Amino acid sequence: MSAYGAYQDQRVVVTGVGGGIGAALARRFAAEGATVVVNDLDLAKAAAVAGEIGARAIPLAGDASTVAEQAREALGGTVDVYCANAGLASGGDAFVDEHVWEAAWDTNVMAHVRAVRTLLPDWLERGGGRFVSTVSAAGLLTMIGAAPYSVTKHGALAYAEWLSLTYRHRGVRVHAICPQGVRTDMLTAAGSAGELVLAPTAIEPDAVADALFDGMEKGRFLILPHPEVADYHVARASHPDRWLASMNHLQQKWEAP
Repeated sequence: MSAYGAYQDQRVVVTGVGGGIGAALARRFAAEGATVVVNDLDLAKAAAVAGEIGARAIPLAGDASTVAEQAREALGGTVDVYCANAGLASGGDAFVDEHVWEAAWDTNVMAHVRAVRTLLPDWLERGGGRFVSTVSAAGLLTMIGAAPYSVTKHGALAYAEWLSLTYRHRGVRVHAICPQGVRTDMLTAAGSAGELVLAPTAIEPDAVADALFDGMEKGRFLILPHPEVADYHVARASHPDRWLASMNHLQQKWEAP
C-alpha cells in the first residue's frame, strides 16, 4: 500500500462521487495529497464530498464524458489521473427496452471512450497519465438478471485492456477495478439477485480504494478487491460449459418462488 502523500500535487478527477466507491476514491486521493475534482449526477452530493475533502465539484453538462474537458479546465489544463467511476447498474433480461441498453452503453462504455479521447493527446505528449476504470466482476464474469450491466461492463473491461496494451509503452497506465459486492446504493438497487450473489461477500468502499492504491503501487492492470474473482475467472476460461452450468444453477435458484 502506498505511503500517504504519494500523490502529492497530482491532479485527479473522480466521477460518480455521490457515495460508495467514488466517494472512497476521492477521499483517498485527497488524503494522498492530490488536487481533486469530483462530479456526480447529484451535484449536491458531489458538493458535500468536495467540501469534506477540499476538492472542487463541477456540474454535469451533458454525459459523464464531458467531465474530462470541464475538469481539465478546472485543473489548469492537465489531468494526471482520471477515475471513470460513474456507472449504471442496469438490470433486465432479453426483453429489456432499448433505451435501457442505450443508457447503459453510453454511461458504462462510451463515457470512457470520450474521456480518453479528450485526455490522451496530452498524456502522450507528456509521456504519462493514468486511467482508472471502475468495471465490476461482472466485466470478467457475468451477473444474473442484468443483461445490459453485464454486457456493457464486459465492454468497459475490453476498452481498458485495449488502452493498456496500446499505450503502456508510452507512459499511459490503466487500471480496471473489478469488485464483486460493495456495500453501496448500487448493491441495494440490485435487489434479490444482488442479495443472492453479491451480498454474502460484500465489502466496504474503502476496501476498494485500498485495493486500487495497492495495485497502482505494484503496477497492476487488474484490481481485484475480492481475490477469489481471479479463481472464478480462471474456471470460466478453462471450463466454460461447467461455468455456465453453475451460473445457470444460480439463475434457477433466483427464479425459484
